[in-house]
Amino acid sequence: MEIKTVENAKSVESDILVISMFEEGKTSSDLANQYALGEDNFKGKFGETYLLQTYGKEPYRKVLVLGLGKKEEFCPNKFREAIAKAVKKCMQMEAKRVAFSFDGIDFDYSEQFTLGALIADYKFDKYKSEKKDNRIAEIYVQADESEVRKAEKIGAAMTFARNLANEPAEFATPSELASTAQDLGIETKIYNREECEKMGMGAFLAVGRGSAEEPKFIHMKYTVPNPKKRIAIIGKGICFDSGGLDIKPASSMATMKDDMSGAACVLGVMSIIRELNPQVEVHGIIAACENMPGGKAYKPGDILTAKNGKTIEVDNTDAEGRLTLADALCYACELGVDEVIDLATLTGACMVALGTHAAGIMGNDETLVKNLIDTAKRSGENFWELPLWEEYFEGLKSDVADMKNSGNRWGGASSAGMFLKQFVKDVKWAHIDIAGTAFLEKPQKEFISGATGAGVRTLLKYILEA
Repeated sequence: MEIKTVENAKSVESDILVISMFEEGKTSSDLANQYALGEDNFKGKFGETYLLQTYGKEPYRKVLVLGLGKKEEFCPNKFREAIAKAVKKCMQMEAKRVAFSFDGIDFDYSEQFTLGALIADYKFDKYKSEKKDNRIAEIYVQADESEVRKAEKIGAAMTFARNLANEPAEFATPSELASTAQDLGIETKIYNREECEKMGMGAFLAVGRGSAEEPKFIHMKYTVPNPKKRIAIIGKGICFDSGGLDIKPASSMATMKDDMSGAACVLGVMSIIRELNPQVEVHGIIAACENMPGGKAYKPGDILTAKNGKTIEVDNTDAEGRLTLADALCYACELGVDEVIDLATLTGACMVALGTHAAGIMGNDETLVKNLIDTAKRSGENFWELPLWEEYFEGLKSDVADMKNSGNRWGGASSAGMFLKQFVKDVKWAHIDIAGTAFLEKPQKEFISGATGAGVRTLLKYILEA
C-alpha cells in the first residue's frame, strides 16, 4: 500500500472516495446527502458505512460514507479505528485506488490515519498456499506529508514485530531472533551459553536448559553523538513456553509462540530506529530461549543464582519469564543508562485484571511511569498503572534462598513486578506487562486476530520525544 498526500482528494481518479460524517450531521457531498441521508436515513453512527455509485458523474466511481459517531466523543484513537474499518471495507470490494476526504475534524489526523490504514492492511499469510490479493495499491489523503512518512516508519516497525510474533516457534527460535538482530545494520553483540555463564546469568540459563535450542543473549545498540538520554529497552524472549516441568495444559500452550512478543517489540523498534534518527542512545536487549521439559530442564526446588548474586528458589517452572528478565535487568543496569523499560507477556494475572484492552505498568519512578502512560494514550495504546508495594514481596519470601520465583495467586502481576525490582539498581525503571494486549484470539477494534505489535508505537514515540 502506498499512501500519497494530495491537496484535494476529491479530484483524484479513484475507485472509491471515502468521506466522513458525524452522527446527525451532513457530508460534504450533495449526492451522499441526497441518498444516504435523504432517502435511506443514514445516521453516521461510529463505524457504519454507506456506499453509493456515481455513474461516471465524478472522478471516483463510488462514494463510501464513513460514520464517525458523536462529535463530542470523537478523538484520534476513534479516528484511527474508523479508518481501519473503512480500509477493510474497501479491501472487501477489491478497490485498488482509494481517496479520503474529511470535514469537521479539529486535530491533525495524519499519524493516526496512516497507522489505521497500515494496521488494516496487515495480514499474515506466509504459510498459506493460496493468497488472496485484495490489498489497496494507492491511498490518497489530504494530510501532512512529514507526519505521514514518520507514521509509515512506525507502522513498518509494528508490522515487523507482528510478523515475528506470528511466526511459529519452529521458525522464530532464539538463533533466528539473534540472526534477525544482526541483520538490522546496527551495533549488535550476541552472547552464547558459555559467555552468559561467565557473566553469571544463572537464572536465564536455567530456563533454557531443557530445550535443544541454544539460548542467545542479544544486545543491540543505537548511538548518536552527545545523546539527550540513554535508554535500555528489554523484551521478554521466550520463543516457546511449554511451562517446563510444571507443564501447561494443552489449551494454554496453543498460542505460546507469542511469549516472545516483548522481544518482537524491541526488534521492531530497533529495525527502524536509524531511519527515525532520534537523538537518544538506545540499547535493545533480549534474553532469548525456550522453556521446555527436557532431560536437563530446571526443576521445582532448584536454587538459581542471578547475575547480581541474588539466589532464587524455583517454586514454579512456568514463572520463567521473570527469571530471564532478572539477568537482563542486571545487565541493562550496568550499561550506564538513565532509564530501563522492559516489556513482557509476563502474567495471566495482568490479563485477568485488565483484559485485552490495556497493558499493566509499574516501576520505581513515578514520572517515568506517568510519561509512558501519557505517551501510550497519544500513540493509541492503553497502559494502566498497577501498585508496586513492598507487601507484594511477602509471598515471594523463601526459607532457603533470597526469594522464590512465584508466590500465591493473589496480586500476581504486582508480585511479579516486585520480583523484577530486586534486579534493578541505581536506574529509573518501568515494567510493562503486555500479556493481554500482545496477541488477540479474535479480532478487536482495528486489529485482526494474532499479534498486535504491542508497545512498538509507544516506545518509538517516547524515544522520539525524549
